[in-house]
Amino acid sequence: MEEAVRDFVTSLELERGRSPKTVEAYENDLTQAGRFLAERGRKTWLQVKRDDAAAWAQELTARGLAGSSAARKLSALRMFARYLVHEGTRPDDFTDLLSGPKLSRKLPETLSTEEVERILAAPTGEDGFGLRDRAMLELFYSSGLRVSELCDLTLQQVDLEHGFVRVIGKGSKERVVPVGEKAAKVILRYLDSGRSFFVKPKTGSQFFLSKRGTAISRKMVWVLVKEHTRRAGITKNVKPHLLRHSFATHLLGGGADLRAIQEMLGHADISTTQIYTAVEQSRLLDHHAKFHPRKLAEPKEQYGATSPSAPNTAA
Repeated sequence: MEEAVRDFVTSLELERGRSPKTVEAYENDLTQAGRFLAERGRKTWLQVKRDDAAAWAQELTARGLAGSSAARKLSALRMFARYLVHEGTRPDDFTDLLSGPKLSRKLPETLSTEEVERILAAPTGEDGFGLRDRAMLELFYSSGLRVSELCDLTLQQVDLEHGFVRVIGKGSKERVVPVGEKAAKVILRYLDSGRSFFVKPKTGSQFFLSKRGTAISRKMVWVLVKEHTRRAGITKNVKPHLLRHSFATHLLGGGADLRAIQEMLGHADISTTQIYTAVEQSRLLDHHAKFHPRKLAEPKEQYGATSPSAPNTAA
């Protein structure tokens, strides 16, 4: 059984180009599975049945492994089973009916509206850099763009007169996203007085430009968001995508329809957008825990026979 595992991990490294750490993790996971199956009397992988794979899944749960760890080990076994079929070692996939643990999705972090306002106000310069950075941050939050969408934006895609941008998202799908009035005013100032500062002879129609006259890079956007977050006095680890998360969460909190938010974000599946309902529920629970009077004040003394505030039960 060990020889088959070694052949598999070698193919991962040489043919599929997996990293040494990934290969090592797969080998360890499959070695553990092999030992478990050997204890069940399976001397070769050809003898392994679906019930054995299910028993391994149950064993991982019984060990108290985190869902993500158990899912990784089962994924390794699935890949290995398909490899055995592909190599002709087995006629069937003994993991085809195997189900893994349900993984809970981590809620995306968001910024408060006050934190967003501070970040948007951080670029204060009136030169090209200040005007560009303010316009970039405003558009991020106003329209919930992805970093790649903002970097790839062209002049032809922005219609400030009618208040929208045409975005080319994942899978080259086009969508129309509104631009708020405040953001539109800041963006217009950048177009009127800031963009020309970056234009070079070979500059094209890219909307946000670097000092070389080319489209601003994703790496530079990350650097600028970090810099303006620091200037705003916010200690959170703010990344560009956090402005997109905040855009969606604040819209939902303000009463926006989930389907409308899905369309603006460019999510293919509504389930992706639904994570923001959980974020909003979590926010409300936090506010309740912090500010509800029953949380803020504990009774000074318990009701008793001698307490002047005790209810009169004799009546």
